[in-house]
Amino acid sequence: MRLDRYRRAGDFLANAGAWLAEREAEHNLMLGIASGLDDEASASGEPMYFALVREGSRPLAAALRTPPWNLLLSEVDEPAALDVLADDLAGAQLPGVTGPPDAVRRFAASWTAANGSRTEVAMEEGVYRLERIVHPPPVTGRPRRATADDRPLLRDWVAAFHAEAGLPAERNRARAIIDEWEPETGRQFWLWEVVGRPVSLVGAGSPTPNGIRIGPVYTPPEERGHGYASSLTAAATQWNLEQGRRYCFLYTNLANATANHIYQAIGYERVTDALMVRFTPD
Repeated sequence: MRLDRYRRAGDFLANAGAWLAEREAEHNLMLGIASGLDDEASASGEPMYFALVREGSRPLAAALRTPPWNLLLSEVDEPAALDVLADDLAGAQLPGVTGPPDAVRRFAASWTAANGSRTEVAMEEGVYRLERIVHPPPVTGRPRRATADDRPLLRDWVAAFHAEAGLPAERNRARAIIDEWEPETGRQFWLWEVVGRPVSLVGAGSPTPNGIRIGPVYTPPEERGHGYASSLTAAATQWNLEQGRRYCFLYTNLANATANHIYQAIGYERVTDALMVRFTPD
């Protein structure tokens, strides 16, 4: 086995992209992130990390990181490839790792043993794919695309989404994402309005070869129970399918039974699971 590092996302995708696309749903997050990156440095100014472990010409595992976010792991065709990645990242300052549960556990065990850290489960997630929408019952209101004038609301709601998901460390980063967002880019935000009043939010972005990822989905507590999130998720999903996307993907917190039921009811099917862990000082 050998590990190759790449300085740019384009070089990473040129080598790993076809292999990742064979399991597009499972790799939608990695493909979507890499497809939107051009520079060598992340928004934080730190170098990004792109790596592919191969045996001969056959890819076995891939990883990327855009600081300050977690390391992201691909599906793994040979578990020992995770030890190669852990060795390559020995001494790196990693906040955590996200990916297929078995791969995350093995990488975390190998990396923390060498770096004197402990692991803490941050979230267990379901990965969903949709090809055909099942429209929910009609509810009051209508969807619309967010504009630059909505930026303060988006900032507050995306930060609230991260806090409610149990990821308080992501709140400030989420605010920065909204501050830097431009409506003309491929990143979408949708709002459901009732008599001109926004009551729910859905995002979409990170395109893959044949799809796009939906998220975050957030409704303030006082507006829940009316079907707004279901209708808005369905509307944003349908719009992207009409633009030529074959699939839409999304991630769910498996601890949120209501959200998982909502997405399945409009046509999303669970493909696999993902695990997010944090590293904390020993």
